[in-house]
Amino acid sequence: MTSLKAGDKAPDFSIPNQDGDTISLADFKGKKLVLFFYPKASTPGCTAEACNLRDNVEQFKAKGYEILGASADSQKRQSNFKNKYELPYDLLADEDHQLLNAYQVWGPKKFMGREYDGIHRTTFVIDENGIIEEVIQKVKTKDHAAQIL
Repeated sequence: MTSLKAGDKAPDFSIPNQDGDTISLADFKGKKLVLFFYPKASTPGCTAEACNLRDNVEQFKAKGYEILGASADSQKRQSNFKNKYELPYDLLADEDHQLLNAYQVWGPKKFMGREYDGIHRTTFVIDENGIIEEVIQKVKTKDHAAQIL
């Protein structure tokens, strides 16, 4: 679980998106950013979360927010996920865990009694100056937009 909190400077990053273009935090200077981390593209919970944000994208835009998704999936898998569900925002392919580690969302998890390392579903709301406004760790995948807006 992340120790980053509201008021902290958001860790900088430069990570390829689903198309291989490099996306960095600096690209969003002067804009608000919703950066959401999800365990695996095209799984039921991650699809529900990504589509809930997609369905509310106009509300986010009206409030000046950009949206970015991130996981450890490959560019190809992110591209397939984005295209299949017509997601109107970039998905970062953090295969080497640079971003996951910077935001402290990679670590031990438990599922059905089994322990393993994985991504903790977490969302960071970052202001125009790169400062974290909010960290959401108890994400409601089907109603995530309401948690942010």
